[in-house]
Amino acid sequence: MADTLTRPNDSHLLDVAQLSAEATVDKIIGHAVAQGASDLFILSNESFVAIQMRHLGLMCPICIVGPEHGKRCIQHVKANADMEITETRKPHDGRWIYESSDDLSVDLRISIIPTLHGEDLSMRLLMRQSQLFDLDRIGMHDSQHRQFREMLNSPGGLILITGPSGSGKTGTLYAAMRHLNNGSRKINTIEDPIEFAVEGLRQSQVNDAFDLTFADLLRSIVRQNPDVIMVGEVRDRETAEIAVRAANSGHMVFTTLHATVSAAAVQSMLALGVHPHFLSTALRGVVSQRLVRTLCPQCQTEFDISHSPETFDEVHSLLKPGEGRTLYGARGCDQCHKSGYAGRTGVFEVMPVTSSLRALISSGATAAQIRRQSIEEGMIDFRKAAMLHVARGVTSTEEVFRAIPFEHLLQDEN
Repeated sequence: MADTLTRPNDSHLLDVAQLSAEATVDKIIGHAVAQGASDLFILSNESFVAIQMRHLGLMCPICIVGPEHGKRCIQHVKANADMEITETRKPHDGRWIYESSDDLSVDLRISIIPTLHGEDLSMRLLMRQSQLFDLDRIGMHDSQHRQFREMLNSPGGLILITGPSGSGKTGTLYAAMRHLNNGSRKINTIEDPIEFAVEGLRQSQVNDAFDLTFADLLRSIVRQNPDVIMVGEVRDRETAEIAVRAANSGHMVFTTLHATVSAAAVQSMLALGVHPHFLSTALRGVVSQRLVRTLCPQCQTEFDISHSPETFDEVHSLLKPGEGRTLYGARGCDQCHKSGYAGRTGVFEVMPVTSSLRALISSGATAAQIRRQSIEEGMIDFRKAAMLHVARGVTSTEEVFRAIPFEHLLQDEN
């Protein structure tokens, strides 16, 4: 009964019934790459194996195969990723540089775990030929973009990029590095894993197998006299303290951490044991973000809102002439595979740390107090940033409510 409830509808799936395991893997990877998927999954159930992908942030079915066929597909991936084929009882990770028939190189980061009915495989797809994000195209409003650039041009300090997993933090980090990577600065990065090899960056990777942690690498990299340090993620007290110390000693330090909104990043750092005074002097700004799907330009639907002209009054001063007169929705067409959406973009809060915010941080103020002060000083919060995207026809109201927690969209949140 459980399999019946979770088994996808067969009618629109790829037909791989007559293919070998090797050919099946080739076909599903090729399909995922062609669709622009970020992840591919092989999921074991009692009577079938479901193969799915994550596309524009949502899970989508690709095909279903029998248990034995699915097991052979996983073994084929293991063999190509230099993983232990016979080990099925413990989680393990691997990497496979997949070369497609059209000379496309895909970096596959593979994770396998044991489950009730067999192994589950998760595969992150990284396109080696992908263009890195550009600051002008990540989704910031003009004023946010200007504030972020001012942070980047600081002679030193700490910049935090926050948000949940899958919110685009890495893309924003790489966009910042691309902006700074003009040959005039020595830039060192610490990553887990290195997602894109970038000429001009001195990139180092965490290696848990050899107890090479973020803190270990960061301590050594500081002695390499870089101008800019990018730390993939702050996970512990030691890394947080070294990052703050490096920022206070004149290095420009970028890192990510999990925090719901910009102001909450301060409490996240304090919870890791960083002293409020040292954090207040080091911190230059915080960027918090979410990803929303963008409407397909071929089939977006317009809704006249002339009967309620006050809809976008809250962000009217931030709109360009002609914007905010129409609502847009997703209809769906062949171009967007009936989804109504064709890509993703960021919704941001950019919080520069001013002297008043610095005083609040040093005194141990709450996240609510810091957030209230930053909004009073003109920060565009998630609510306004989302409204701007809707007013411009970038996305729909339905997508905003799907991607951004409701409490961040309430007008009286603060």
